[in-house]
Amino acid sequence: MHDTEDMPVDVDFDEEEPSFSDPEDFEDDVDDEELLGDLLREKPQEADGIDSVVVVDNVPQVGPERLEKLKNVIHKIFSKFGKITNEFYPTVDGPEGLTKGYIFLEYGAPTQALEAVKNADGYKLDKQHTFRVNVFTDFDKYMSISDEWETPEKQPFKDFGNMRHWMEDPDCRDQYSVIYESGERTAIFNNDAKDPIVSEERARWTETYVRWSPKGTYLATFHQRGIALWGGEKFKQIQRFSHQGVSLIDFSPCERYVVTFSPLMDTKEDPQAIIIWDILTGQKKRGFHCESSSMGLLDKKSLKISGIKDFSWSPGDNIIAFWVPEDKDIPARVTLMQLPSRQEIRVRNLFNVVDCKLHWQRQGDYLCVKVDRTPKGTQGVVTNFEIFRMREKQFAVLHGESPRINASFYHVKNNGKIELIKMFDKQQFMVLAGLRSMNGALAFVDTSDCTMMNMVEHYMASDVEWDPTGRYLVTSVSCLDNAYWLWTFQGRLLQKNNKDRFCQLLWRPRPATLLTQDSIKVIKKDLKKYSKIFEQKDRLSQSKASRELVDKRRSMMEDYRCYLQRGCLLSLTPDLSLSLGVDTDELDKIIPLGE
Repeated sequence: MHDTEDMPVDVDFDEEEPSFSDPEDFEDDVDDEELLGDLLREKPQEADGIDSVVVVDNVPQVGPERLEKLKNVIHKIFSKFGKITNEFYPTVDGPEGLTKGYIFLEYGAPTQALEAVKNADGYKLDKQHTFRVNVFTDFDKYMSISDEWETPEKQPFKDFGNMRHWMEDPDCRDQYSVIYESGERTAIFNNDAKDPIVSEERARWTETYVRWSPKGTYLATFHQRGIALWGGEKFKQIQRFSHQGVSLIDFSPCERYVVTFSPLMDTKEDPQAIIIWDILTGQKKRGFHCESSSMGLLDKKSLKISGIKDFSWSPGDNIIAFWVPEDKDIPARVTLMQLPSRQEIRVRNLFNVVDCKLHWQRQGDYLCVKVDRTPKGTQGVVTNFEIFRMREKQFAVLHGESPRINASFYHVKNNGKIELIKMFDKQQFMVLAGLRSMNGALAFVDTSDCTMMNMVEHYMASDVEWDPTGRYLVTSVSCLDNAYWLWTFQGRLLQKNNKDRFCQLLWRPRPATLLTQDSIKVIKKDLKKYSKIFEQKDRLSQSKASRELVDKRRSMMEDYRCYLQRGCLLSLTPDLSLSLGVDTDELDKIIPLGE
């Protein structure tokens, strides 16, 4: 063996060295992106920074002598949203050199520019100038919109059936929803004086609760991913709205829109805590944050009231009520103030006042002020009510302390004097129910003449629900016996319905009547004629079960006679024998048996 390191190596020095030069006609097909992609992506672009620029319109037009002051004001307002790196105030050509009424502000980052748009758009600088703020790139987006009209694509029509089918019930029965078995089952019932009739029942139809739309057209169910709307004769799914973690909804009065709220879905860039949806198309119209970023003082002025003790907004008008206690020789006073004008529309001076409580009627028709006084020369506290009549002329007041609650009905005359019509004292509650700890006491009162129709009790009742017509009342208990009871408006108990782990009952609302006022007057005038028809139907309804039994027995007797006439072998079941009231052994002796 030989050592390879000592072996000679043959090298041909006459062989030509390889050439790496390109031919003269060679064309390079490799682009710069392939070779220098990483570097080219960092190359500055002409449009860089535009996303960080905002345009502010409706800025005051000022000359050079006031320009610096204007810049300071603008900078103070807009620097809250980020660092302003550049600003430009265009001016009009001319000797005065006035600004053009719009400016450009550049921020350090696009997110700061978006924050300025969200918070400063609509900012009221003064009575004549309200800022309109837009990102600069929005102008390119809107300028690129084609001037030529493109016909939208025709959408296929979806037939959901008769959305008002329950209104055509021949017996005029209303519907209501019931959730039971701790939310596992949801049912829709037709209300009937004898027993509820199931219209639809499904398992796990909703994950929390349900909600009817104002006119009863839709049933909304809640799910972790959003809201579903159901309707039509078989409660088909009409629409879905995707809103993760939705917990609250509300319908517009005309059922065109629905508002959903979720505490989970909200970011600064994309407000999704509150979303308005179009019910027919299912499209999202707009999203909002939980808290308004544009809240500011009304007319940039605070409402200063010295010594104010309490205030309350009217639920029906832009009116605020507040009261101020006595101060030395100045009496206490209750004030009604109109906003935004801040005009005091009514002031009531009060003396020897210890405390006041403000209570608005639900529609804002009345304000009741409960006044506790200590009259001079006495040691006790006397309570009286100050009534502010906003529109109507009759009202009721509940007063007293549990368990002695009184209900008083008053009439307000044109001269401003208040007349007591009737007072129900002690434990008479007027379908004001004494719920839960007050043992579910119910008082049914005819308010036309203030007569008591009935006093009943549904022990530990937790909820009370009138049906849309006012003919029936439901009281329910969501603990202990888990049941709901159905009453007539006179206080007569019709049904006791037990539901395992009962959760919720809601009547289905009715839309407004299509009858004119003249038609309603005619119906009221001829009510006795219609009453006879309804009373006849009620009697037939009450005897429905017995009539069905009679018809069944008649049919069975006819079959029996047919067998006798044909001389056939008659084999009677025990049920048939008992129904006919005949002993089968006796029949065997009488009836000849054929083959």
